[in-house]
Amino acid sequence: MKYRSLALLGALVLSAGATGCSSSDDGSDSAGGGRTALDVWLMRDSVSAAFQKEFEAGFEKDHPGIDVKIQIQEWDGIGEKVTAALASNDAPDVIEVGNTQVAQYAQSGGLTDFSDKVGELGGADWLKGLAEPGAYEGKQYGIPYYAANRVVIYRTDLFDKAGVDASKIKTRDDWTAATRKLDKGGTQGIYLPGQNWYVLSGFVWDEGGDLATESGGKWKGGLDSPEALRAMEFYRGLQAMGKGPKDSDESQPPQAEVMAKGDIAQIIAVPGGAKVVEEKNPALKGKLGFFPIPGKTEGTPGSVFTGGSDLVVPAVARHQDEAYTFIKELSGDAWQKRLAPAMSYVPNKTTLAGAVAADPGTAAMAVGAARGHATPNTPQWAAVEAKNPIKEYMTAVLTGASPASAAAAASATITSTLNSGS
Repeated sequence: MKYRSLALLGALVLSAGATGCSSSDDGSDSAGGGRTALDVWLMRDSVSAAFQKEFEAGFEKDHPGIDVKIQIQEWDGIGEKVTAALASNDAPDVIEVGNTQVAQYAQSGGLTDFSDKVGELGGADWLKGLAEPGAYEGKQYGIPYYAANRVVIYRTDLFDKAGVDASKIKTRDDWTAATRKLDKGGTQGIYLPGQNWYVLSGFVWDEGGDLATESGGKWKGGLDSPEALRAMEFYRGLQAMGKGPKDSDESQPPQAEVMAKGDIAQIIAVPGGAKVVEEKNPALKGKLGFFPIPGKTEGTPGSVFTGGSDLVVPAVARHQDEAYTFIKELSGDAWQKRLAPAMSYVPNKTTLAGAVAADPGTAAMAVGAARGHATPNTPQWAAVEAKNPIKEYMTAVLTGASPASAAAAASATITSTLNSGS
């Protein structure tokens, strides 16, 4: 899945059988001719075959002493595979990991610290949704690679029919008014499943809250804060302007397929969802548009959950200098400007958003990415998602439960889960 980190990055289920690297057992170069063989794990759909070929050729021309050996990995089971590699004596030199996975690998001490390289790598301009989860306990282990996030996908024909101009939707109030106008007759103003907690998270961040906060080494769930309760109230009002199920998320049923079947004016999804809609209903080809999720005030887009990847180097990697050179190139401006439009990704820096200006969906995504966030930066967050009390809380509120009581219960579960490993 191209934007896999937006749907719970990589299921950690495959047995931990890391593939062997091409370096020889004694750590000597294995490429021949005095060249260093650099073993790199990139993930499926991270790069196309054409981009990989172009990058390898360009990199090796600029760095003739390095022979890049890229192995494409599958997301299924990658967590245990990376964990096994970090604990071995035969780890690859560079690994692409989901941005929210860095903390769990850094916790074990298995990653190289790049804190002293942040300035050299242009870290001041990194997307926060990639940079912040790439750090752990004040040290930068993950180097931002690329990002993806949700936008509003809308039916241009239904907007025109209702007399709604998407270009004039600048704030949440504008969005609400437009959606209410669209939600008439046989048209749903928006299809928003009741358990889309990623979308709720964005509203929580907009209000100044968070899913959980840390103080003095202890975590506390944040759904019962005044800010988070305001976010849930906004979500409830928006969700009511459509017929999205209150007890499931965007994957059950797949919301893009639902949009393809009926008169649904909007969904909130990654831009790739538009391709699914068109595949399921070719009559809608050319009738879909995009805009960033609106924020509370004009000129400030809504906050979004940032999915994507960081690049890390195992602490036991044999070729630390060469690995850093590889990361510096792939995360640098020149190659980011080529990667982003080639793969419809958001580049890793806010200053590079112009690289995707020609692609409407990716351009809308890049606007939102500037206000991107990640889930609480702790290895225990995976355990929260496994239980997912946020989903249960959302359904409870949407079906009539007291928001304050339901939020308090969910926050207590989050608090207990996050502190269970401390």
